[in-house]
Amino acid sequence: MKTLLVDPEHKKRRLTALCGALLLVGGLVLSIAKGSVDIPLWDLVLVFVDPDINEGFYQVVMNIRLPRVLVGGLVGINLALSGAILQSVLKNPLADPGIIGISAGAGLAAMVVMILFPAYSALIPPAAFIGAICAALIIYFIAYDGGAHTLRLVLAGVALSAFLGAFMSTLTVLYSDRVQGTVNWMAGALIGKSWNHLYMVLPYSLIGLVGAIIGSRYLNILALGDDIARGLGLPVERVKFLLTLLAALLAASAVAAVGLLGFVGLIIPHITRLLIGSNNRFLIPFSAAFGAVTVIFADTIARTLFSPYELPVGIIMAFVGAPFFLYLLARGIK
Repeated sequence: MKTLLVDPEHKKRRLTALCGALLLVGGLVLSIAKGSVDIPLWDLVLVFVDPDINEGFYQVVMNIRLPRVLVGGLVGINLALSGAILQSVLKNPLADPGIIGISAGAGLAAMVVMILFPAYSALIPPAAFIGAICAALIIYFIAYDGGAHTLRLVLAGVALSAFLGAFMSTLTVLYSDRVQGTVNWMAGALIGKSWNHLYMVLPYSLIGLVGAIIGSRYLNILALGDDIARGLGLPVERVKFLLTLLAALLAASAVAAVGLLGFVGLIIPHITRLLIGSNNRFLIPFSAAFGAVTVIFADTIARTLFSPYELPVGIIMAFVGAPFFLYLLARGIK
C-alpha cells in the first residue's frame, strides 16, 4: 500500500493562505462597519442587497468607508511588494522604501506639486515616481557593493531621508499658508480618500503585482548569488535595476495616494518570510495579501481608537514598526 506524503511546507502555506484570506475578509467587514457611526452587520449586508432601505448607511458605506478601505488595501499591497522586492534585490531584510529614502524622494516630489503647483494635481503620481526613482538610484549606487551592507544601507537611507526631509520642512515654512492640506498627508493618512484615489492607485497596483509575480522567478535566481545567476544567463545588473524601478513605482503610487506611510514594507515581507520561507514565488503574493490586511486593520484602529477623532494610519504603523525595526537591529542582522 502506498503512503501519500504531504509536504509540510505546502501544508503550512495552505494554512497561512486560509488565515490570510479570513483576516482580509474580516478586516474589510470590520473596517466598513466600525467608525463614528457603527453599522450592524445585517444593515451592512442590506446596503449591498437593497440600498434604498437605509439611504444614510448607504452613503456612509459607499461614499466614505468603502473607497477608504479599498485604497488602504491597495496601498498596503504596494508598500509590501516594494519592500519584498527591495529586500531581495539588496539581499537585506532591513530594506524598506521608507527607511532607505525612496518614500522621502517620492514625498518631496509630490509635495512640490501639491504646494507650488496645486492646479496640476494630476501630475502628483508621475512626479512622485520620478522622485522615488532618483532616491532609489542614489541609494542603489551608494549601498550596493556585491550586496548591501546593513550599516551602510541604513545610514545612507537615514541620511538621504533627513536631507530630503529638510527640503520638505523648508517648503512648509516658506509656504505655511498652503500646507494645511498636506499635514495629514505627511503623517500618512487615509482620511477623506475617495473613489478618485482608488482609480489613481489601482493601475499601479495591478502593474506592480503582475510585475512582481513575473519578477519573483528572477528574484529566486538572484538569491543564489550574482555569480551563479550570471552563470545561468541572467543579466544581473539589468534585472536588479528593473526590479528596483518596479519597487520605486509601487512606493511612489502609495506615497502619492496617502503620503509618508512607513514600516509596511519592512514588517510585512519579514514576517511573511518567517511564516512561509524565502521562495519569492510565494513570498510576493503572500506579502501583498498581508500588506493589505495590515493597513486595513491599522486604519480601523486609527479611526476608532479616539473616536470621533481620527489619527493618521501612519502614526499607528510607526508605533508598531519602530519597535520592530529596533528588534531587527538588536538581533544583529547582517
